Amino acid sequence: MSANKRSIVRTSDAPQAIGPYSQAVKTDTLVFVSGQIALDPATGSLIDSDIRTETRQAMTNLGNILIAAGSSLDKVVKATLFIRNMDDFAMINEVYGEFFSTDPPARACVEVARLPKNAHVEVEAVALLNE
Repeated sequence: MSANKRSIVRTSDAPQAIGPYSQAVKTDTLVFVSGQIALDPATGSLIDSDIRTETRQAMTNLGNILIAAGSSLDKVVKATLFIRNMDDFAMINEVYGEFFSTDPPARACVEVARLPKNAHVEVEAVALLNE
């Protein structure tokens, strides 16, 4: 990719966009992943049996998009979590920690009134591309 260019990342291993946005956009050195909720990539249905399962699916979707972009979870430099209920923070954090067990990225976590498809958690990230 030449300098100052951007390209769209698409993969069937993660849910397709449910609005006018891309799964991710990458530049020369970075990939910006759109917010991921716990949609099943095969059915497009929300997996919301419990907060841990929902968080795990959202993180899996994020990881699959990063791989398709030529990156990975260990290259994430900044993540943002949007959660509907701060009372779920400990359970979400537990699952999040499974994906970033060493040297986790910078992160913000904010409580929001509502998320797409009434999800309980959404995660977005910025990551370095593999060299």
